Parts: sequence; structure tokens; C-alpha cells
Amino acid sequence: MNIRQFEYILAVAEIRHFELAAEKCFATQSTLSTMVSKFEEELGITIFNRKKKPVEITAEGEVIIEQLKAIQSQIGVLNELAKEFKGEVNGNLTISVIPTVAPSLLPLFLQSFAEKFPQLQIEIREQTTAEITRLLKSRELDIGILSVPINDPDLIEIPLYNEPFQLLDYREKYTNSLSVEALDPADIWLMEEGHCMRTQILKFCDLDKNYCNTHLNFNFKAGSIDSLLRFVRANQATTLVPYLAALSLSESDQAYLRNFQNPVPVRSIGLVVHRHFVKRRVLYFLEQEINKQVHPLLPVITQTKALNPL
Repeated sequence: MNIRQFEYILAVAEIRHFELAAEKCFATQSTLSTMVSKFEEELGITIFNRKKKPVEITAEGEVIIEQLKAIQSQIGVLNELAKEFKGEVNGNLTISVIPTVAPSLLPLFLQSFAEKFPQLQIEIREQTTAEITRLLKSRELDIGILSVPINDPDLIEIPLYNEPFQLLDYREKYTNSLSVEALDPADIWLMEEGHCMRTQILKFCDLDKNYCNTHLNFNFKAGSIDSLLRFVRANQATTLVPYLAALSLSESDQAYLRNFQNPVPVRSIGLVVHRHFVKRRVLYFLEQEINKQVHPLLPVITQTKALNPL
């Protein structure tokens, strides 16, 4: 058995069609079919039921395919380790950022990071915490930038910075140096379900997880922080906004920002990778570059209250 056979079997398992799998692997159908059959003969089991259309995976085949996926992942780790030892940084790197962080953070570091590693093909995504965590654990994603802690034994978290929340109050109901006790939770407009910032604010305001943004005669669900801020402005409403996102507001809009008393509510932003992630040089530079760009922008706060994203 060999690595090429693993590749062929996994392609058939994914596509459920021998001819299309052969095209994906840049092989002839006869070559792919022969290699798969030899693998089955060597193990003495049948992985695919070829009589079914599309091809079906047998019960034994499901177990074998899961092992092949694990082996293929470890082969990828070995290749990356070899590059790391030789000081080579190339190939692909996929970074996913939660939507409430991406617009304010990515412009600060992405260009300098890409210039540092010109041979690296970088793909940037916006995804929720749940999606990022799932893809990191399945090794389909390299690095996540999200609110921590996640507390998953398969993942490593590298804290970057604590970002304060501010109150954006177009109604001018609240004064500066605001206490949480003075805040009326019913005033707060939130992101839709699935965003960790919603969870954090619900906990901070002591609201039920099923809290609904019903204001006047409509129910509002914001899928991005930009949509939330635009809608809050248009309706002269109130919401909590992360500090870096607030920096992008116009000077006139910033006049409606209110700071909280100590302990100030913050969210902890960090890098998250799989525990077997091997591009350590890339990870180190990413951590250093983000910290270099972000920390000078953040205020000095003596007492904070970190809001859990889960």
C-alpha cells in the first residue's frame, strides 16, 4: 500500500464516482480502479460497493476511510515539519476570523503579514466561533482569530489582547462612566444568534439566551457588526460595540459613545490552532504583528471583566 492509493480511495469516498475521482486525481479511471482494488485485496476487505450508483461505502470501508484521513493528515504534518526545519515557508495558509473582529483587525496587520511571507498563499475567511472550532478540529483550517477561551483539549489558544466594550447610545439616555446596574437591558440591540458577541452581551446584561431584539413593530437580527451599527444609527438606538470597531465611527457618531466604570467589560481575542499545528514561525510572526499594531490603539484599563464567548 502507498500514499497514492490513500489519495485515490479518499477521492472516491468524497465524490462517490470512480470516473470523477480519477479526473480529480489526474489519473485514468482504469489506473485508479486497479489501485483501489489492490488495496482492498491486500487488506482482504471491500471498501466500496461498486454495484450501487452512486458508489456506496461499506461498513468496514467507513472505518478504513477514517483511518486513511488521519494518516493523510499526519503525512501533511510531516511535510510541514520538514519545511519548518529547512526554514521554508510556502504553500497554503487559511485564517478564519469571527465577523465582529475581522473588519477592524484585518486591515491592521494583513498587508505586512503577507509581505513577510511572499511564498505563502493566504486565504482569509469570516466564520462564526462554532464553524472555526469545528474546522480547526478537523484540520480543514490552519488558524482561527476569535474570542477566547474555547477550552478544547484539541486546540491551543494564544491570547492577544483584551478589547473593551463601549455603549453606543444615540438616544443619549446614559451618561459617561456608566455602571452595568444603570443599564436597561431592554435598550440593547444585539447580533443574531450564532455570534459569540451576542452571547457575551447577553451574559453581561443578564439576559435570557432567547432574548429577542423586538423594537417598535419589528424584530431585528444583525448578521454583521457593520449592519448592527448602521441599523442602530438609523433608528437612534443603543448597543454595545467593541473598542476597535468604534474607532471606525465618524467623529459625530463617536460623540454618542459611553465608557463603563471599572471593572470594564472586555472580550479576550486570541489565535487558536490545532495542537498539532506545525507552522510555528508563521504563528509567532502573526502573534507579534497583531500585538504590535493593536496594543497602541487600546486604552489602559486597570480593572476588567472578561466576558466568556461560550
